[in-house]
Amino acid sequence: MEIASLMGLAGIIELVGGLLIAFGFLTRVAAFVASGTMAVAYFMAHAPQGAIPLLNQGELAVVYCFVFLYIAAQGSGPWSVDNLIRKDRRDVLPR
Repeated sequence: MEIASLMGLAGIIELVGGLLIAFGFLTRVAAFVASGTMAVAYFMAHAPQGAIPLLNQGELAVVYCFVFLYIAAQGSGPWSVDNLIRKDRRDVLPR
């Protein structure tokens, strides 16, 4: 498998995006990109076999797509790097 292939690019997005989401750094952007990656994976690998995810074994791709979309909408949590950066900015800004 070449890194420059479509599967290689998806692997890089999943690895880097997963780490960014796990540490809570650029969470919304990383989760949105990961959601798109899972949607592309579903439509390329599973949808040609049928429209229903339970029948074409694409249920995990759909679940991950919507979980990442939820994380993108919700944002990072209180223990994330994004939250620490946000707190630092609040300390510097004048009141």
